[in-house]
Amino acid sequence: MFFISTHFLLHCKTNEKIHVFYLLAQYLFLLSQQNKRDVLTMLKHIFTYNKEFPLESGASLPEVEIVYYTSHPSHKGKRVVWICHALTANANPEEWWDTLVGPGKYLDTKRDFIICANILASCYGTTGPQSINPATNHPYLCSFPVVSIRDMVKAHELLRESLGIESIDLLIGGSSGGFQSLEWAISNPLLIKNLCLIACNARISPWGTALNESQRMALYADPSFCRDTQVPVSIGDVVGDIAASGGQKGLECARSIALISYRSYGGYGQTQAEQDEDVFLASRACTYQQHQGEKLSKRFNAYSYYYLTLSLDTHNVGRGRGGVERALSLIRANTLCIAIDSDVLFPVSELEYLATHIPNAIYRTIPSTFGHDGFLLEYEKLSDLLAEHRELYLQKN
Repeated sequence: MFFISTHFLLHCKTNEKIHVFYLLAQYLFLLSQQNKRDVLTMLKHIFTYNKEFPLESGASLPEVEIVYYTSHPSHKGKRVVWICHALTANANPEEWWDTLVGPGKYLDTKRDFIICANILASCYGTTGPQSINPATNHPYLCSFPVVSIRDMVKAHELLRESLGIESIDLLIGGSSGGFQSLEWAISNPLLIKNLCLIACNARISPWGTALNESQRMALYADPSFCRDTQVPVSIGDVVGDIAASGGQKGLECARSIALISYRSYGGYGQTQAEQDEDVFLASRACTYQQHQGEKLSKRFNAYSYYYLTLSLDTHNVGRGRGGVERALSLIRANTLCIAIDSDVLFPVSELEYLATHIPNAIYRTIPSTFGHDGFLLEYEKLSDLLAEHRELYLQKN
C-alpha cells in the first residue's frame, strides 16, 4: 500500500512533495494497468492483399499483410470511428489510449465501431522490415523499401474497401497519426465526415527532419545495425532473431533523442528535478532517459523505427497537388485542430495554419506541461474539447 503521512507532507521541501506526488501518480497508473489486459474488448484481425502493392517511391511490395483491431465484428448500424496510430504504437488503441478508448469511455467500444490498423513498416504484424522477402527468403531488414505516409493511407483504403466501409463518421489521429488522417481526408474528401487532427502539421518541418536524422544517426552508430541483412530464415530462429534485433542500443539512444522533443522544459523540471539541494552531479534525468530507451527497445524494433522515421520525412500533403494550401482546401470534413501549447515538435503555429487553410475548421489549444506527449496524457482536456464539439463527429449526415 502506498502511504503518505500528513506530518511528512507538512515538513518536507517543495521539491520533495513534487517527487512524492509524481511517484504516487506512477503508482496509481501502474495499479490501473494491473488487470488492464483482462478487460480489453477490441478484436484482432489480419487482412492479406495478395497482389503487388506499388509504393510512391516507385518500388513495390509483392504483397501486403495488415494487422488491425475492431470493437465489433461488423460496422453495420454503428458509427465508424477510425483511429490512426502514431509512430511506435500498435493497432489496439485500448492499450495506448485507454483513457479515451474502451467500454464507456469517450470513444466507446460498445457503442461505436472503432477500428485501428497497424501501419506499413511497423513491427506489430503489418508488413515491415522484419517480414520475409519472398524473393530471397530473408527478412528485408535494411533492404525494405521506403514507405511514405501516402502509402500508409493507400493501405488503409485497401482495408476499408475490403470491409465494405463506405463512410467514416470520425477520423482521428495525433502526431504521425495526424499525418495519416490529414492525407486521407485530402485524398478521399467525401469519405470522411468529421476529422480531428491533434499535434501534427501539413508538411514535415526542417526541425522535424533534423530530429529524425539525429535518431537515424544513433541507429547507424550501433555496429549491430544493418550489418547482416542476409540471414536465411531456415538456419534457425536464434540467428534470425539476432539479425532482426540489430541496433538495439542505437534504438535506445534514438528514443532518448526523440523523448526530448516529445516533452518540455517545464515537464522535465517538474518530474526530473534533483531532490538533493547539494547534489554534485545531476543524474535523475539521465536515468529517466536510459529507462525510456530500454523500455522502447524491449517492445520495438530498430529497423521499423528507422523506416518509420523516413516515412515522417515524406510527409507533404502539397506534393503533386499544387502546394499545401491548395491541398488543404480539398478537405470537406468538419475539422477540429488541436494543439498542445508546450509542444516543441509541432508548435501551435502549425495547427493554427491547418485551421486557417482547411475550410470551416475550428482551432483549439490544450494547456499542458507534457509537451507533444500531451496528446496522449491530457485525456481529460482532450475529452472536454471533443465534447464541446460533439456535433463535429457524432452527427450522422
